[in-house]
Amino acid sequence: MKLQVLQENLSKALVTASRFTSARAQLPVLGNILISGKKAKLLVSATNLETSVSISVGAQIDKEGEITVPARVITDIVSNLPSGSINLSSINEQVKISAQNFESSVSGMNAADFPTIPQSVGKESIILERESFLTALSQVSFAASVDETRPILTGILFIYKKGKLILVATDGFRLSQKEISMKTIQKKQSVILPKTALSELSRLSSEEEKIGFSLRKSDNQVVFGLGGTILASRILEGEFPDFERIIPKDSKIKISLDKEELLRAVKLASVFARDSANVINFTVRKDTVELSAESQSSGSQETKVDAKVVGSIDKKGFKIAFNYRFLEDFLGVVKEDEIQIELSATNAPGIFRDPKDPDYLHLIMPVKIQS
Repeated sequence: MKLQVLQENLSKALVTASRFTSARAQLPVLGNILISGKKAKLLVSATNLETSVSISVGAQIDKEGEITVPARVITDIVSNLPSGSINLSSINEQVKISAQNFESSVSGMNAADFPTIPQSVGKESIILERESFLTALSQVSFAASVDETRPILTGILFIYKKGKLILVATDGFRLSQKEISMKTIQKKQSVILPKTALSELSRLSSEEEKIGFSLRKSDNQVVFGLGGTILASRILEGEFPDFERIIPKDSKIKISLDKEELLRAVKLASVFARDSANVINFTVRKDTVELSAESQSSGSQETKVDAKVVGSIDKKGFKIAFNYRFLEDFLGVVKEDEIQIELSATNAPGIFRDPKDPDYLHLIMPVKIQS
């Protein structure tokens, strides 16, 4: 292999690819990055067997070839070189890197030892609007679990059918659901993808307005194409919870509040809620919502937030309690100034909505209130 490539382009690709390596894996090659010079482009690839990435970089290919090199070594070398042209060449299992007054030789491994990973999305792909898809991911991914003892809940459910794609995530205490439209017609299917892989997709920078998305159940993979970058992820195996069953069909009370005022009240209450299992008490009245928290060691606090309340409220008010961290997470992804809350019973989930985004729903399970 022999090629020339710009330092800034190669460095960017190596930094991205290095996030997909696994230095502590039993297979040493998984700690390496595959460099392939073919035709008029350079491919920089990496995998940890859960996810993989292949990045196309413009280059002058004088001689085709491929080799794998330790990710940390080559990334550190290239990132510290000055901008401009870099020469790469490989002989046997050695890679020579040269630029201006610099020359280095790095020991690599045979490319034949590197796992086969997708290099393209494929012809039968769904085309998604990049901005709307990544926004949808941000609206649901925070609700996925971080507890590896229930792997299926660490993923995001993709349900795609004619005209729309539905994303769902839950950790058993809260749930987020978002629908986005798509032009490609597909029969109804569903897969569960790791949140970690989708987080990497969000981190990939691209000027492309579209994302290609294809399901390869025979390989147990989903492949995304974003400009010159191909990201593949394994599909999580298992059954996702029957989430539709826990979403209340009707509500007794509907509340409209200013998002910033509610967030401020939540943050104030959280000062005391931290010492009492993160619990914030809500008391809904005819035109206000009272948020309170109490700590045996620190004290107590109450804040009233003006609200538009629709529904029957008695003199005692409607009482319900939530984990303040879940409220903060939801309010953090809402872009508009107003939010809506739908409540049906003290022991039933609360539904939280952005009134200007009817395709988005967030559910939070209440905390049991001691009588």
